[in-house]
Amino acid sequence: MSIKTIDAKTLARMFLAGARNLEAKKEWINELNVFPVPDGDTGTNMTMTIMSAASEVSSLEEFDMETLAKAISSGSLRGARGNSGVILSQLLRGFTKSVKKAECLDALALAAAMERAVETAYKAVMKPKEGTILTVAKEAALKAAEIAPEAEELQPFFEEVFAHAEATLARTPEMLPVLKEAGVVDSGGQGLLEVLRGAMDGFLGKEIDYSVFEKSSAPSVTKISPQAEADIKFGYCTEFIILLDKAVSEEEEHKFKEFLTSIGDSIVLVADDEIIKVHVHTNHPGQAIERALTYGALSRMKIDNMREEHQERLIKDAEKLAREQEEAQPPKENGFIAVSAGSGLTEIFRELGVDYLIEGGQTMNPSTEDMLNAIAKVNAETIYIFPNNKNIILAANQARDLTKDKKIIVVPTKTVPQGITAMISFVPEKSAEENAQEMEEAVSKVQTGQITYAVRDTRLDDKEIHEGDIMGIGDKGILAVGKDKEQVAQDTIEAMMTENAEVISIYYGEDASEEKAEELAAAVEELYPDCEVELNRGGQPIYYYIISVE
Repeated sequence: MSIKTIDAKTLARMFLAGARNLEAKKEWINELNVFPVPDGDTGTNMTMTIMSAASEVSSLEEFDMETLAKAISSGSLRGARGNSGVILSQLLRGFTKSVKKAECLDALALAAAMERAVETAYKAVMKPKEGTILTVAKEAALKAAEIAPEAEELQPFFEEVFAHAEATLARTPEMLPVLKEAGVVDSGGQGLLEVLRGAMDGFLGKEIDYSVFEKSSAPSVTKISPQAEADIKFGYCTEFIILLDKAVSEEEEHKFKEFLTSIGDSIVLVADDEIIKVHVHTNHPGQAIERALTYGALSRMKIDNMREEHQERLIKDAEKLAREQEEAQPPKENGFIAVSAGSGLTEIFRELGVDYLIEGGQTMNPSTEDMLNAIAKVNAETIYIFPNNKNIILAANQARDLTKDKKIIVVPTKTVPQGITAMISFVPEKSAEENAQEMEEAVSKVQTGQITYAVRDTRLDDKEIHEGDIMGIGDKGILAVGKDKEQVAQDTIEAMMTENAEVISIYYGEDASEEKAEELAAAVEELYPDCEVELNRGGQPIYYYIISVE
């Protein structure tokens, strides 16, 4: 098979095959997580990220390298979830930036694109850690750069790069002791390897099931009620992405937004140097589309008739939003967004003054686009975001970087108690910079323990763990293991206690009884009489208890 270059069509086939292979292996990749907790983590996040891009690519009817590159970059960027998903989106973004002006790619061009991908991904991570997906990507790029000058045919080039990436993944347990102790390779690196494996299959022309990318059939027509017809001011929810012919200035972006305001409401407009994402409720979607075409080609076009009966709930939300906009006040100085899982935790954040709650957490990390939608709905000049999970911080940072019209401050909270402490620490009279600094200082003093169950046998932090065991997971590892939820919670608190501890907060989840939670709080009060013990209903899934010590 003597092939020296690939064109856009072949690259698209390779990309879709890589996405399909990752999707097929996602559950297996999830099981590689170091901590044996019941979460949808690396495999799910990487799959949802690449599937967002694959959906855009599969909707392209005719394309060249530049159009393909934009579809992959914008789709993965908006769909990025979790740290692994964000890193994957940055690898794809760097790769596509390198190839978008080419007509075809040889080994040298592919090696340069891989190098650009790694450079982009490393820049996105504040403290890159070796032994992860980043290392696998970097080593693959280094091998590509080494052999590209002598590579005449692509098949042996791809095979040697893949073999080196596979060998690097096998060495990740030697780079990260926690992987070695758990007996697994890095799950993000494995996910990247599956993308590369699928891409190889696509290059070789192997039969791939692409049905997963096919568009769903058209929805059936639904009768419109006279009341809905009468009540809705703007009837068509119109969404699309503009693939820009050239970068749009802030002035031109403002003019476009003013035009959309003149024909509708509920406007969301997010732009970067290559794409503009538009959402508008209007009675004239054609006018919005015609204006958009003056800036570039359109992708992911979607027009919904909001008057249909089966969308009654969405209609009521739109009516409420329209009324709010009619009565809108000027933007307030500060707004707050938090990620929360559990009705009790959500209520606590609302009582503290958080404007918008994003549902999510360990089992479902919100995407960059979820963050952007939340930002659009908070009418404030400065918005603080509390991710409340270490696997959501990068997506929040990515949304911050894509937002042009508001100041976004991501407070890197890794747990719900840290988010609550950060919110309590806010002082309206202080500047955004002062508040951000003091929030981070306050958060650094919060220790968090989370009580859950093991989904497989493993050994971590010198502790034997068996499937079904109850674990107390602290900020830096396993603190306690046992058979009884409340006893493990007590052991976890004991491991977190310091001489200066003043407050112990306990949030019980949906699978913990209120009676048992009250017994736990009473026992903790007896053990630590000098501390104030607070008990709250969290309602969170997966974690029987979330506990903080301050």
